[in-house]
Amino acid sequence: MALDILAMAPLYQAPAITRIGPKTDPSKRPADPLKPLVPSRTKLTTIEAKRIMSILDEAINKVELVTLLSYVASNREDVEGVLGEDIMRAVREHEDLCQVLLENVRCLKEKERQLQEQEEAEEEGWLRDRLLSIELQKSSLSPLTQQIKDSTKNVLRLLLSNPQAARLLQMQTQSRSAEAQNFIDSLIELRGFLFEKLVTSPMEARHKAQFIQDINRQNSNNQQIIDTLENELAERMKNRNAEEELEDLEAVHREEKIALEELKRRHKVLVEEFVQIREEREINSKKRMEAEQEMVRMVRAATLIQAFWKGYLVRSLLRSKKKRGKGKAKGKEKGKQKGKEKGKGKK
Repeated sequence: MALDILAMAPLYQAPAITRIGPKTDPSKRPADPLKPLVPSRTKLTTIEAKRIMSILDEAINKVELVTLLSYVASNREDVEGVLGEDIMRAVREHEDLCQVLLENVRCLKEKERQLQEQEEAEEEGWLRDRLLSIELQKSSLSPLTQQIKDSTKNVLRLLLSNPQAARLLQMQTQSRSAEAQNFIDSLIELRGFLFEKLVTSPMEARHKAQFIQDINRQNSNNQQIIDTLENELAERMKNRNAEEELEDLEAVHREEKIALEELKRRHKVLVEEFVQIREEREINSKKRMEAEQEMVRMVRAATLIQAFWKGYLVRSLLRSKKKRGKGKAKGKEKGKQKGKEKGKGKK
Protein backbone atom coordinates (compact mmCIF):
# COMPACT_ATOMS: atom_id res chain seq x y z
CA MET A 1 0.00 0.00 0.00
CA ALA A 2 2.81 2.40 0.87
CA LEU A 3 4.50 1.75 -2.46
CA ASP A 4 1.28 2.61 -4.28
CA ILE A 5 0.93 5.82 -2.31
CA LEU A 6 4.51 6.89 -3.04
CA ALA A 7 3.97 6.32 -6.72
CA MET A 8 0.75 8.35 -6.96
CA ALA A 9 0.63 11.26 -9.37
CA PRO A 10 -1.78 14.21 -9.46
CA LEU A 11 -5.25 13.21 -10.63
CA TYR A 12 -5.70 16.53 -12.43
CA GLN A 13 -3.26 18.57 -14.43
CA ALA A 14 -4.22 22.11 -15.40
CA PRO A 15 -3.79 22.91 -19.10
CA ALA A 16 -1.20 25.40 -20.22
CA ILE A 17 -3.36 28.49 -20.78
CA THR A 18 -0.69 30.32 -22.72
CA ARG A 19 -0.64 27.55 -25.32
CA ILE A 20 -4.42 27.27 -25.88
CA GLY A 21 -5.27 28.59 -29.33
CA PRO A 22 -8.51 29.14 -31.20
CA LYS A 23 -10.64 26.17 -32.19
CA THR A 24 -9.54 24.76 -35.52
CA ASP A 25 -10.07 21.70 -37.59
CA PRO A 26 -8.24 18.77 -35.89
CA SER A 27 -6.96 17.61 -39.24
CA LYS A 28 -5.32 20.99 -39.83
CA ARG A 29 -3.97 21.43 -36.31
CA PRO A 30 -0.13 21.25 -36.28
CA ALA A 31 1.57 18.58 -34.18
CA ASP A 32 3.38 19.58 -31.00
CA PRO A 33 7.10 19.66 -31.89
CA LEU A 34 8.17 18.96 -28.29
CA LYS A 35 5.77 16.06 -27.62
CA PRO A 36 8.59 13.43 -27.64
CA LEU A 37 10.09 15.12 -24.54
CA VAL A 38 6.99 14.50 -22.38
CA PRO A 39 6.48 10.93 -21.01
CA SER A 40 3.05 9.47 -21.74
CA ARG A 41 2.78 7.94 -18.25
CA THR A 42 2.40 9.98 -15.07
CA LYS A 43 2.80 7.22 -12.47
CA LEU A 44 4.89 4.13 -11.86
CA THR A 45 3.44 0.84 -13.03
CA THR A 46 5.99 -1.82 -12.08
CA ILE A 47 6.80 -3.21 -8.63
CA GLU A 48 10.53 -2.75 -9.23
CA ALA A 49 10.12 0.94 -10.06
CA LYS A 50 7.93 1.50 -7.00
CA ARG A 51 10.50 -0.25 -4.80
CA ILE A 52 13.28 1.92 -6.19
CA MET A 53 11.32 5.12 -5.49
CA SER A 54 10.36 3.84 -2.03
CA ILE A 55 14.00 3.18 -1.15
CA LEU A 56 15.04 6.63 -2.36
CA ASP A 57 12.20 8.31 -0.43
CA GLU A 58 13.20 6.41 2.70
CA ALA A 59 16.83 7.51 2.23
CA ILE A 60 15.78 11.16 1.83
CA ASN A 61 13.64 10.92 4.97
CA LYS A 62 16.56 9.47 6.97
CA VAL A 63 18.97 12.12 5.68
CA GLU A 64 16.51 14.82 6.74
CA LEU A 65 16.46 13.38 10.26
CA VAL A 66 20.23 12.81 10.53
CA THR A 67 21.04 16.36 9.44
CA LEU A 68 18.98 17.68 12.37
CA LEU A 69 20.79 15.70 15.10
CA SER A 70 23.17 18.62 15.70
CA TYR A 71 20.14 20.83 16.37
CA VAL A 72 18.83 18.30 18.91
CA ALA A 73 22.22 18.12 20.63
CA SER A 74 22.47 21.91 20.96
CA ASN A 75 18.83 22.43 22.04
CA ARG A 76 18.26 19.60 24.48
CA GLU A 77 16.00 21.52 26.85
CA ASP A 78 13.68 22.61 24.03
CA VAL A 79 13.20 19.19 22.44
CA GLU A 80 13.60 16.78 25.38
CA GLY A 81 9.90 16.87 26.25
CA VAL A 82 8.97 16.27 22.61
CA LEU A 83 11.40 13.53 21.61
CA GLY A 84 11.35 11.52 24.82
CA GLU A 85 14.00 10.13 27.14
CA ASP A 86 15.11 7.19 24.96
CA ILE A 87 15.80 9.34 21.91
CA MET A 88 17.60 12.01 23.92
CA ARG A 89 19.78 9.36 25.60
CA ALA A 90 20.71 7.93 22.21
CA VAL A 91 21.48 11.42 20.86
CA ARG A 92 23.73 12.17 23.85
CA GLU A 93 25.63 8.92 23.35
CA HIS A 94 25.97 9.71 19.64
CA GLU A 95 27.26 13.20 20.42
CA ASP A 96 29.82 11.81 22.88
CA LEU A 97 31.15 9.40 20.25
CA CYS A 98 31.41 12.20 17.70
CA GLN A 99 33.30 14.39 20.15
CA VAL A 100 35.73 11.55 20.88
CA LEU A 101 36.31 11.03 17.16
CA LEU A 102 36.90 14.73 16.56
CA GLU A 103 39.33 14.90 19.47
CA ASN A 104 41.26 11.87 18.18
CA VAL A 105 41.46 13.36 14.71
CA ARG A 106 42.67 16.66 16.14
CA CYS A 107 45.37 14.95 18.19
CA LEU A 108 46.42 12.89 15.19
CA LYS A 109 46.79 15.98 13.01
CA GLU A 110 48.78 17.69 15.75
CA LYS A 111 51.17 14.72 16.02
CA GLU A 112 51.65 14.65 12.25
CA ARG A 113 52.39 18.37 12.25
CA GLN A 114 54.95 17.99 15.03
CA LEU A 115 56.50 15.05 13.24
CA GLN A 116 56.95 17.06 10.04
CA GLU A 117 58.60 19.89 11.98
CA GLN A 118 61.03 17.64 13.89
CA GLU A 119 61.82 14.84 11.43
CA GLU A 120 65.03 16.54 10.26
CA ALA A 121 66.39 17.30 13.74
CA GLU A 122 65.53 14.05 15.60
CA GLU A 123 67.08 10.61 15.48
CA GLU A 124 65.83 7.85 13.21
CA GLY A 125 64.73 5.60 16.10
CA TRP A 126 62.59 8.32 17.65
CA LEU A 127 60.96 9.04 14.31
CA ARG A 128 60.17 5.35 13.84
CA ASP A 129 58.50 5.14 17.24
CA ARG A 130 56.57 8.31 16.52
CA LEU A 131 55.33 6.96 13.20
CA LEU A 132 54.28 3.71 14.86
CA SER A 133 52.31 5.65 17.46
CA ILE A 134 50.53 7.62 14.74
CA GLU A 135 49.66 4.46 12.81
CA LEU A 136 48.26 2.84 15.96
CA GLN A 137 46.10 5.88 16.61
CA LYS A 138 44.88 5.81 13.01
CA SER A 139 43.91 2.16 13.36
CA SER A 140 41.85 3.01 16.46
CA LEU A 141 39.72 5.41 14.43
CA SER A 142 38.11 2.63 12.40
CA PRO A 143 36.26 0.94 15.33
CA LEU A 144 35.20 4.36 16.61
CA THR A 145 33.85 5.26 13.18
CA GLN A 146 31.88 2.01 13.13
CA GLN A 147 30.46 2.82 16.56
CA ILE A 148 29.29 6.20 15.27
CA LYS A 149 27.61 4.48 12.31
CA ASP A 150 25.85 2.07 14.65
CA SER A 151 24.86 4.94 16.91
CA THR A 152 23.38 6.81 13.95
CA LYS A 153 21.35 3.75 12.97
CA ASN A 154 20.10 3.42 16.55
CA VAL A 155 18.96 7.06 16.68
CA LEU A 156 17.19 6.67 13.34
CA ARG A 157 15.49 3.49 14.54
CA LEU A 158 14.14 5.27 17.61
CA LEU A 159 12.97 8.28 15.59
CA LEU A 160 11.25 6.12 12.97
CA SER A 161 9.50 4.15 15.71
CA ASN A 162 8.07 7.44 16.99
CA PRO A 163 6.44 9.12 13.94
CA GLN A 164 5.18 12.09 15.93
CA ALA A 165 8.66 12.94 17.21
CA ALA A 166 10.13 12.48 13.73
CA ARG A 167 7.54 14.85 12.22
CA LEU A 168 8.16 17.50 14.86
CA LEU A 169 11.91 17.25 14.31
CA GLN A 170 11.54 17.52 10.54
CA MET A 171 9.66 20.79 11.02
CA GLN A 172 12.91 22.42 12.21
CA THR A 173 14.18 22.88 8.66
CA GLN A 174 15.54 26.34 9.40
CA SER A 175 17.99 24.80 11.88
CA ARG A 176 19.65 22.65 9.21
CA SER A 177 23.00 23.79 7.82
CA ALA A 178 23.21 25.19 4.29
CA GLU A 179 25.46 22.33 3.17
CA ALA A 180 23.00 19.71 4.48
CA GLN A 181 20.06 21.47 2.85
CA ASN A 182 21.91 21.61 -0.47
CA PHE A 183 22.56 17.88 -0.21
CA ILE A 184 18.88 17.18 0.47
CA ASP A 185 17.85 19.43 -2.42
CA SER A 186 20.20 17.46 -4.66
CA LEU A 187 18.61 14.20 -3.52
CA ILE A 188 15.14 15.59 -4.26
CA GLU A 189 16.31 16.71 -7.69
CA LEU A 190 17.77 13.25 -8.25
CA ARG A 191 14.39 11.80 -7.28
CA GLY A 192 12.72 13.88 -9.98
CA PHE A 193 15.20 12.72 -12.61
CA LEU A 194 14.82 9.11 -11.47
CA PHE A 195 11.02 9.31 -11.51
CA GLU A 196 11.09 10.71 -15.05
CA LYS A 197 13.46 7.93 -16.07
CA LEU A 198 11.24 5.24 -14.58
CA VAL A 199 8.02 6.50 -16.19
CA THR A 200 9.69 6.81 -19.60
CA SER A 201 9.34 3.69 -21.71
CA PRO A 202 12.27 2.44 -23.83
CA MET A 203 10.48 3.51 -27.00
CA GLU A 204 9.89 7.00 -25.60
CA ALA A 205 13.54 7.20 -24.58
CA ARG A 206 14.61 6.33 -28.12
CA HIS A 207 12.19 8.88 -29.58
CA LYS A 208 13.46 11.51 -27.15
CA ALA A 209 17.09 10.79 -28.04
CA GLN A 210 16.26 10.89 -31.73
CA PHE A 211 14.34 14.14 -31.29
CA ILE A 212 17.25 15.79 -29.48
CA GLN A 213 19.65 14.58 -32.18
CA ASP A 214 17.39 16.04 -34.86
CA ILE A 215 17.18 19.36 -33.05
CA ASN A 216 20.95 19.48 -32.60
CA ARG A 217 21.47 18.56 -36.23
CA GLN A 218 19.02 21.25 -37.31
CA ASN A 219 20.70 23.84 -35.10
CA SER A 220 24.09 22.83 -36.48
CA ASN A 221 22.83 23.17 -40.06
CA ASN A 222 21.28 26.53 -39.27
CA GLN A 223 24.49 27.71 -37.67
CA GLN A 224 26.46 26.60 -40.72
CA ILE A 225 24.09 28.53 -42.97
CA ILE A 226 24.41 31.58 -40.74
CA ASP A 227 28.21 31.31 -40.72
CA THR A 228 28.27 30.91 -44.49
CA LEU A 229 26.00 33.88 -45.01
CA GLU A 230 27.98 36.02 -42.61
CA ASN A 231 31.27 35.02 -44.26
CA GLU A 232 29.92 35.78 -47.71
CA LEU A 233 28.59 39.09 -46.51
CA ALA A 234 31.89 39.99 -44.89
CA GLU A 235 33.80 39.01 -48.04
CA ARG A 236 31.53 41.05 -50.25
CA MET A 237 31.75 44.02 -47.97
CA LYS A 238 35.54 43.85 -48.15
CA ASN A 239 35.70 43.54 -51.96
CA ARG A 240 33.23 46.17 -52.95
CA ASN A 241 34.65 48.83 -55.26
CA ALA A 242 31.76 50.84 -56.62
CA GLU A 243 28.63 52.47 -55.24
CA GLU A 244 25.88 50.43 -57.86
CA GLU A 245 27.79 47.28 -56.23
CA LEU A 246 27.17 48.74 -52.70
CA GLU A 247 23.46 48.87 -53.41
CA ASP A 248 23.47 45.27 -54.63
CA LEU A 249 25.29 44.17 -51.53
CA GLU A 250 22.86 46.03 -49.33
CA ALA A 251 19.96 44.34 -51.05
CA VAL A 252 21.58 40.94 -50.57
CA HIS A 253 22.34 41.83 -46.96
CA ARG A 254 18.71 42.76 -46.33
CA GLU A 255 17.56 39.45 -47.77
CA GLU A 256 20.07 37.52 -45.77
CA LYS A 257 19.20 39.48 -42.65
CA ILE A 258 15.53 38.65 -43.15
CA ALA A 259 16.43 34.98 -43.56
CA LEU A 260 18.60 35.18 -40.47
CA GLU A 261 15.83 36.79 -38.40
CA GLU A 262 13.45 34.09 -39.56
CA LEU A 263 15.86 31.39 -38.44
CA LYS A 264 16.35 33.14 -35.11
CA ARG A 265 12.61 33.50 -34.65
CA ARG A 266 12.04 29.80 -35.27
CA HIS A 267 14.83 28.91 -32.91
CA LYS A 268 13.44 31.25 -30.24
CA VAL A 269 9.98 29.66 -30.54
CA LEU A 270 11.44 26.20 -30.06
CA VAL A 271 13.43 27.34 -27.03
CA GLU A 272 10.41 29.05 -25.45
CA GLU A 273 8.24 25.97 -25.94
CA PHE A 274 10.95 23.76 -24.49
CA VAL A 275 11.32 26.02 -21.42
CA GLN A 276 7.54 26.13 -20.96
CA ILE A 277 7.19 22.35 -21.10
CA ARG A 278 10.06 21.98 -18.67
CA GLU A 279 8.40 24.42 -16.23
CA GLU A 280 5.10 22.55 -16.56
CA ARG A 281 6.82 19.27 -15.81
CA GLU A 282 8.50 20.78 -12.75
CA ILE A 283 5.12 22.08 -11.52
CA ASN A 284 3.52 18.66 -12.11
CA SER A 285 6.41 17.00 -10.30
CA LYS A 286 5.96 19.31 -7.30
CA LYS A 287 2.22 18.59 -7.29
CA ARG A 288 2.90 14.84 -7.36
CA MET A 289 5.33 15.13 -4.48
CA GLU A 290 2.87 17.23 -2.46
CA ALA A 291 0.09 14.70 -3.13
CA GLU A 292 2.36 11.85 -2.12
CA GLN A 293 3.42 13.62 1.07
CA GLU A 294 -0.22 14.42 1.91
CA MET A 295 -1.22 10.79 1.38
CA VAL A 296 1.66 9.60 3.59
CA ARG A 297 0.51 11.98 6.33
CA MET A 298 -3.07 10.69 5.98
CA VAL A 299 -1.91 7.07 6.22
CA ARG A 300 0.16 7.85 9.30
CA ALA A 301 -2.79 9.65 10.89
CA ALA A 302 -5.08 6.69 10.10
CA THR A 303 -2.54 4.32 11.67
CA LEU A 304 -2.44 6.39 14.86
CA ILE A 305 -6.25 6.53 15.02
CA GLN A 306 -6.47 2.76 14.58
CA ALA A 307 -3.91 2.24 17.34
CA PHE A 308 -5.79 4.49 19.76
CA TRP A 309 -9.10 2.79 18.87
CA LYS A 310 -7.65 -0.69 19.45
CA GLY A 311 -6.29 0.45 22.83
CA TYR A 312 -9.70 1.83 23.75
CA LEU A 313 -11.42 -1.46 22.81
CA VAL A 314 -8.93 -3.48 24.89
CA ARG A 315 -9.43 -1.25 27.93
CA SER A 316 -13.22 -1.43 27.54
CA LEU A 317 -13.06 -5.24 27.35
CA LEU A 318 -10.92 -5.43 30.50
CA ARG A 319 -13.32 -3.17 32.41
CA SER A 320 -16.32 -5.27 31.38
CA LYS A 321 -14.56 -8.49 32.53
CA LYS A 322 -13.79 -6.93 35.92
CA LYS A 323 -17.42 -5.90 36.37
CA ARG A 324 -18.70 -9.41 35.52
CA GLY A 325 -16.22 -10.93 37.99
CA LYS A 326 -17.42 -8.67 40.79
CA GLY A 327 -21.07 -9.48 39.97
CA LYS A 328 -20.47 -13.23 40.23
CA ALA A 329 -18.72 -12.83 43.61
CA LYS A 330 -21.63 -10.82 45.01
CA GLY A 331 -24.10 -13.48 43.79
CA LYS A 332 -22.23 -16.25 45.57
CA GLU A 333 -22.20 -14.29 48.86
CA LYS A 334 -25.97 -13.67 48.64
CA GLY A 335 -26.59 -17.38 48.01
CA LYS A 336 -24.62 -18.36 51.09
CA GLN A 337 -26.55 -15.89 53.27
CA LYS A 338 -29.91 -17.19 52.04
CA GLY A 339 -28.83 -20.78 52.79
CA LYS A 340 -27.90 -19.87 56.34
CA GLU A 341 -31.23 -18.11 56.90
CA LYS A 342 -33.17 -21.16 55.66
CA GLY A 343 -31.22 -23.40 58.01
CA LYS A 344 -32.03 -21.22 61.00
CA GLY A 345 -35.72 -21.21 60.06
CA LYS A 346 -35.89 -25.04 60.06
CA LYS A 347 -34.33 -25.22 63.48
